[in-house]
Amino acid sequence: MRFGIFYEHQLPRPWNPGDEAKLFHDALEQVQLADRLGYDYAWEVEHHFLEEYSHSSAPEVFLAACAALTKTIRLGHGIRQVIPNYNHPARTAEGLGTLDIVSNGRLDFGIGEGATRLELGGFAIPAKEKRALALEAAEQIANMMVMEPYPGYEGRGFSFPCRNIVPKPMQKPHPPMWMACTNRDTIKIAAANGIGALAFSFLDPEEAKTWAEIYYGIIKSEDCVPVGHSVNAQLAMVSNFSVHPDRDEAIRRGQEGFEFFSYAVNALVAHDVLPGRSTLFEDFQKSRAASDDEIIAARKAAKYNANGIGTPDDIREHIAGFQAAGVDQVIFLQQAGRNRHDHICEALELFAAEVMPAFKAQVAEREAKKAAELAPYIEAAMARKRWMAPLEDHEIPVVPASRPKAQINEAVR
Repeated sequence: MRFGIFYEHQLPRPWNPGDEAKLFHDALEQVQLADRLGYDYAWEVEHHFLEEYSHSSAPEVFLAACAALTKTIRLGHGIRQVIPNYNHPARTAEGLGTLDIVSNGRLDFGIGEGATRLELGGFAIPAKEKRALALEAAEQIANMMVMEPYPGYEGRGFSFPCRNIVPKPMQKPHPPMWMACTNRDTIKIAAANGIGALAFSFLDPEEAKTWAEIYYGIIKSEDCVPVGHSVNAQLAMVSNFSVHPDRDEAIRRGQEGFEFFSYAVNALVAHDVLPGRSTLFEDFQKSRAASDDEIIAARKAAKYNANGIGTPDDIREHIAGFQAAGVDQVIFLQQAGRNRHDHICEALELFAAEVMPAFKAQVAEREAKKAAELAPYIEAAMARKRWMAPLEDHEIPVVPASRPKAQINEAVR
């Protein structure tokens, strides 16, 4: 089992001077701590205009800072908005290549499309076309990172001439590709395209097992046709995360923040928004069904499932359920709502000391067994891939000079 941490950069109102800066610098400290403690991944989302819920609109900048401050932890776009209206595919490919080099080959590339009118409407993206546009762009971004030169493309979402995209990433053929998944349908799409599934849904182990069976069933089937130049057969699940020796204290420290996360995901789709005047956290507090004390009482009466919140023993059991279900990585949502920086760091340290070692000891054997099992299926999937034809030297179009030679000679005279 691999372990990651995940950032939306949530900042509930009211905002005081310096709050945004503190949020980002605290997160950088947490990533450095996770790197020292042996966590495997640090994932950063990309969202736009989603006040309070996510102030992570430039993940490439945050991840570059992480690359400079860390040594071994992998750095993930979880996700990058790939539709051309958000980020032109050539600019995404250039950024990925640069970040992979700066991080010494530690980059993972998750693709996303956005779901709210705030984002889609802000960039004039038709909601009904977003999935097709995202997959089209993802395939061409992969081609851009590999082909020399990139032959050019005329498509539904964008057109681009023949150019050689530089720099190329260190990882060959390119960084592992993932896709944000929120339901069984998107799990199927990720598997059919041969990319990892970042499951941004809070599931119990039984449902996680169903997702894993669906995902790996398609990876092993003829329906898997890779969108990239390699297959990244991995399933990662996001989980709540608040660990403390005292279960009640773990709930007090983490429960409200994770309830806010879930509330906001729904509210940003279902509620009207007045830009610059959001009341997301205030609305959440008014709607909150139970206090921490009531939740603690329910837990003691065996009516409440911690789901990533509790003692090291609670979390150990929680992770073991995911491992048995066939999940490859658990990604901890440790920064949510008003969760405190010192509490987050304490939880990361406690988990790394008391829970992580036993699971990490099993990684090499489990991953070797899985790789051997999947090898023939991945080979078959790559044989089904629809490759973009490279250009022969004589086919590469000449790009005319900025000024005709006659004009240059005249200027010299």
